Amino acid sequence: MEIESKYDPSRVEGKWYEYWMRNRFFHSEPDGREPFTVVIPPPNVTGVLHMGHMLNNTIQDILVRRARMMGKNACWVPGTDHASIATEAKVVALLSSEGIRKADLSRDEFLKHAWEWTHKHGGIILEQLKKLGASCDWERTCFTMDEKRSESVIKVFVDLYNKGLIYRGVRMVNWDPAARTALSDEEVLYREQQSKLYYLRYKIAGEDGYALVATTRPETIFGDTAVCINPNDPKNARLKGKRVIVPLAGREVPIIEDDYVDIDFGTGCLKVTPAHDVNDYMLGEKYNLEAIDIFNDDGTLNANGMQYAGMERFEVREKIETDLEAAGLLEKTETYVNKVGFSERTHVPIEPKLSMQWFLRMDGLAKPALDAVENDEIRFYPSKFKNMYRRWMENIKDWCISRQLWWGHRIPAYYLPRGGGYVVADTPDEALQLARVKSGDYALQLADLRQDEDVLDTWFSSWLWPVSVFDGINDPDNKDIAYYYPTNDLITAPEIIFFWVARMIVAGFEYRRLPCFYNVYFTGIVRDKLGRKMSKSLGNSPDPISLMDKYGADGVRMGMLLSSPAGNDLPFDETLCEQGRNFNNKIWNAFRLVKGWEVAPGETPVPASAAIAIRWFGAQLNRVVGKINDSFVKYRISEALMDVYKLFWDDFSSWYLEIIKPGYQQPVDRKSLEATLDFFDSLLRLLHPFMPFITEELWQALADRKPGESIMITDLPAYRAETPEDAKTLNEFDGAREIIADIRSIRLQKNIAFREILVLQAPADHDPACDAVIMKMANLSAVERVAEKATGSVSFLVGTREYAVPLLAKINVEEEIAKTEAEIKYTEGFLEAVMKKLGNEKFIANAKPEVVAAERKKQSDGLAKLKTLCENLAQLKK
Repeated sequence: MEIESKYDPSRVEGKWYEYWMRNRFFHSEPDGREPFTVVIPPPNVTGVLHMGHMLNNTIQDILVRRARMMGKNACWVPGTDHASIATEAKVVALLSSEGIRKADLSRDEFLKHAWEWTHKHGGIILEQLKKLGASCDWERTCFTMDEKRSESVIKVFVDLYNKGLIYRGVRMVNWDPAARTALSDEEVLYREQQSKLYYLRYKIAGEDGYALVATTRPETIFGDTAVCINPNDPKNARLKGKRVIVPLAGREVPIIEDDYVDIDFGTGCLKVTPAHDVNDYMLGEKYNLEAIDIFNDDGTLNANGMQYAGMERFEVREKIETDLEAAGLLEKTETYVNKVGFSERTHVPIEPKLSMQWFLRMDGLAKPALDAVENDEIRFYPSKFKNMYRRWMENIKDWCISRQLWWGHRIPAYYLPRGGGYVVADTPDEALQLARVKSGDYALQLADLRQDEDVLDTWFSSWLWPVSVFDGINDPDNKDIAYYYPTNDLITAPEIIFFWVARMIVAGFEYRRLPCFYNVYFTGIVRDKLGRKMSKSLGNSPDPISLMDKYGADGVRMGMLLSSPAGNDLPFDETLCEQGRNFNNKIWNAFRLVKGWEVAPGETPVPASAAIAIRWFGAQLNRVVGKINDSFVKYRISEALMDVYKLFWDDFSSWYLEIIKPGYQQPVDRKSLEATLDFFDSLLRLLHPFMPFITEELWQALADRKPGESIMITDLPAYRAETPEDAKTLNEFDGAREIIADIRSIRLQKNIAFREILVLQAPADHDPACDAVIMKMANLSAVERVAEKATGSVSFLVGTREYAVPLLAKINVEEEIAKTEAEIKYTEGFLEAVMKKLGNEKFIANAKPEVVAAERKKQSDGLAKLKTLCENLAQLKK
């Protein structure tokens, strides 16, 4: 292959992705190999690629590609989520823009529009993932509302209902007035808000005086059915046994007494609104209070709101303040900061509301799922999320699974005529048979039954995802579920640990009696340079497609990972992608350099420096392979990338290639070139999971390849146990690198060009193993062993050994004397400060041992440096 002078991702990426797809490298079928299974966290069909998706799917792809190169049968199942609330909102908005109201459509008409919208927009994000390089098995793409997944959801609902775990009842729920549906507790986000505390006068019935009640929600007074005081509160003892009149409503309600009321909060008098507050609901149940619902589903007040009926709740709050004040029923207001629950989807404040809903009992289901994480059958990375998971699972509440929407899985409950109850069944025909038996009326027809209008919570389908993608609910003994389940790794965000992760674990144990995955890697939140979460509303989130167009997919993948340790937030900066692009260019240029070398004819001997470099880099490569393997075992994926990055940039490019590189217009010997190409092959294979496109392009150009070959189905470099000889080679080379670096520093300090040949004077115990490398890389004529340094030489220490470079003929002696004297003065001052600290008994007694040890090391290093400087000065003055 002809290699162009510059790397152009746009020319490379599409070509190789199409090649991978054409050869079905991503596709998996059960066979005799060890499976490695990952299911994608299904993005919403409403979604387009954002930076969070980029991070998450990059990590998934790295794990999948690596598993494939380890000889495993890797299967990464993609798909999308129907996203009930988000999708319905999008469709309603689209219809509204066309002058069509949802209320004017039948359910079937609306669903036709919703399916049209889904077919048009639902695949966008999956196509975008292909640009990232995601090696998903696209032939297995699933959708939470496709036929098999829908059958699975209905079957599970019926099963849990028949087990007595699903029930229907009027309960206090979180109501989203914008989406007009109930939400689970996990779909409510609490934010601090600047509110007001309103002090209202509830007149005592039949006498002068009033009870003073503080509330943040004066618009809910029309739902008040009691005022509660603490029986142990002396300041409100006068109210015991009395009745008070609800302001503006004019209704009398009793004073009740309960320890629940906090004596020290507000006035000690609590208005009780059982239909619109969770705690008030519990008080209402305890004292048999009436629950008066004052809200319509859209957040306006209903007829119980009297003169405010039809007004929006926050408009009422403003108006009622004026009206209460005019009636002499508002004593005062105070600013107040409180936490208000907002809908996670529509971002409007939720309303606690009594509503008939369907619920799933969770306490019994939760235990196996809690135990699996507690005993590390399922491992969390980082493990700190175990505590969050434990707290939620130990205090789990029943799950409100019904939603008042049309888009979603319709609840399979069918109501009999004339108040005859309901039946739950997989299909309408089965429901009819059950209804006939239940009612005893065998003349019943399907038209006589009415199916429940609600749909199931979106998470009720996605909690089955690791099982349902392999059709393990409908066909629990099929070959796919038997082979691919349990899955291996889940990559997700900690904010959905309760929505999704915990519930999947619950479903896995309920329906397979096994964990649904073994490892959960929690990504951090992608933030901007100011630490803000990236979002469309803030306008601080770059477009991932534009980034990939600018820096290449490999550059962006690398940029995302460079500062993204598990569970920690990622402070994203576009310069990281630039760094990724620069690394692509480094790899490309190194390849062009090597492929541009001419080979010497015949069996040209390997230069001594090249032989050392080949032996050293082989040992170094092996050591780094071991480190990378260890990082992956611990899910330290960013560290693994950094190790291979340094191996290529520092060890291979800056050291190995510089040593091996033949002189200007000189050929390279065949053995050195072959070793270099073998190393390049290993490096490309190590890099491939992180940077799939450039590695495929260069691997194909590295040697003659047959059609259908690909780097992605080669083996990763294997680690072999490090030998004492390897360790010796690496230590020797580290010492040589330090010597070379010190000589280069001397050249820089003394302004001596590299073309000027120098001599190195070494002590008698110097190890000559790497002398050939030192001489080439430092441009030396010799490494001499001497008992005493030459006059006018500059010395340096490597460990405890002192080396010197004679420079008398190459430097201005007077200038060097002045520089050395200044450095001696600075070092003496530094040592004085260290000695002062070490002479302080308080410091020695109170400081940590490692801090004291660090100061002692500063002292010994400083003394050694001072000794060398003084000797250099003496040499200069001779």
